[in-house]
Amino acid sequence: MAVPKKKTSKGRRDRRRANWKLSLPGVVDCPQCGESKLSHRVCKKCGYYDKKQVIDVAE
Repeated sequence: MAVPKKKTSKGRRDRRRANWKLSLPGVVDCPQCGESKLSHRVCKKCGYYDKKQVIDVAE
């Protein structure tokens, strides 16, 4: 069985653990106003979702 010869330092261990990447969130253009928004969420600028006004946005 493989056994490490030296103790792995906390810095080396933490650097190794910090190197994973998140995938980018799904950013799409709102079909109503054209503003960038997260997919499957209400547009913060116009308040529309799935071609229906869901919330009133004061402009």
